[in-house]
Amino acid sequence: MRIVFFGSPGSALPSLKKILDTGHRIELLISQPDKPTGRGKKLMPCPVKKMALDLGIPVFQPSRIKTDAETLDKLKDIQPDLNVVVAYGQIIPSSIIYLPKYNSLNVHFSLLPKYRGASPVQWALLNGEEKTGITIFELNEKMDEGDILTQEETTILPDESAAELEARLAQTGAELLIKTIAEIKKIKPAKQDHTLATFAPKLSKADGRIDWTKDSLYIQRKLRAFNPWPSTYVFFGEKRIKIHKGKKIEGQALSSSSPGEILKIQKDGIQVCCGEQRLFLIERVQPENRNIMDAYAFSLGERIVPGDKFT
Repeated sequence: MRIVFFGSPGSALPSLKKILDTGHRIELLISQPDKPTGRGKKLMPCPVKKMALDLGIPVFQPSRIKTDAETLDKLKDIQPDLNVVVAYGQIIPSSIIYLPKYNSLNVHFSLLPKYRGASPVQWALLNGEEKTGITIFELNEKMDEGDILTQEETTILPDESAAELEARLAQTGAELLIKTIAEIKKIKPAKQDHTLATFAPKLSKADGRIDWTKDSLYIQRKLRAFNPWPSTYVFFGEKRIKIHKGKKIEGQALSSSSPGEILKIQKDGIQVCCGEQRLFLIERVQPENRNIMDAYAFSLGERIVPGDKFT
């Protein structure tokens, strides 16, 4: 099958590899434009583009695909059988969606109609879901509302981070994608029940700030959900501190304690009062412009004592 592949981040790589391994031809790869990275703001290609160049696959990177006539012209020249979209990062216009013989498929990292949007893995973890999965669906002009072709459910593992869960779903999605393509002539699409839809909006760095008025379990889930991006952080005075590892702990805080107050400092970390008068243990941190370190070592360097607060 002649395929045009739309994708950008590392989570799209397993699907790209699987398509090639099973004998399909990727005639063109469309990814997001290169982005400035690091202190020097050097333009860097996304992981999918890097692989495509290594394999000799033509790459095109429109800045706004909805208004880019050249993209449509390229697809008309190719006349693909199918478009495959995996975490591309832009809304694709109907002129491109419906151009191929079998239209366009999207590999989505949730069990639609739950968690439509850009960050389904993160929001599933943040909300304490026990299960998630992969949905292969037909693209239409609306956000993740197309008809479902296939789905596969998986249990979210205890303490699994967003990075770990996303990597696992990426592999599952690649396998399910190939099965779906093989059966595409036989599968009867199923309409989504829009009344059951939930949403997973795009995250920003500001979303990573810890609100100590939340309960300790929610804060623990946030550490998992926002690892590695946008990460979680607090402020100690004016210093921004990333939290890389922590967990809720059993036991009540002092009745007079307030959210964010540091109650105890031990070698295993810093105990902080949360909104429901429970405790959260910060184990590993990263101060601004410094390496990751044990929270206990950080407390010694900053001369933190019980009674101090994370603001």
